[in-house]
Amino acid sequence: MKYMLLIYLDEQGLSETERQECYAESTQLAHEIHSSGQYLAANPLHPISMATSVRVRGGKRLVTDGPFAETREQLGGYFLIEANNLDEAIGIAARIPMARNGTVEVRPVIDMPGLPTE
Repeated sequence: MKYMLLIYLDEQGLSETERQECYAESTQLAHEIHSSGQYLAANPLHPISMATSVRVRGGKRLVTDGPFAETREQLGGYFLIEANNLDEAIGIAARIPMARNGTVEVRPVIDMPGLPTE
């Protein structure tokens, strides 16, 4: 089963050096889970200052700068993995560097038939 590991953190909580160390550690983790066949994708996201939210209400498109909601932690990146079960996915989530400073949300992915494949 596929799991999306959503990484939430306080964007202002890391220095540039800490951020680069986190990227290096995350890259190493990606290589480790790739070698076990569990890696599908991973990337950090640009800061929320670069985010745009889109909603459609009453047939009208509403575009606003920034995230939809103000929160203490922001979505900062993700890992998309293949795991046999939730416990295995949680084990990988616990190895993500930002789990030590932020939150990693583990969500099973619904495989929708008819979507394009690689």
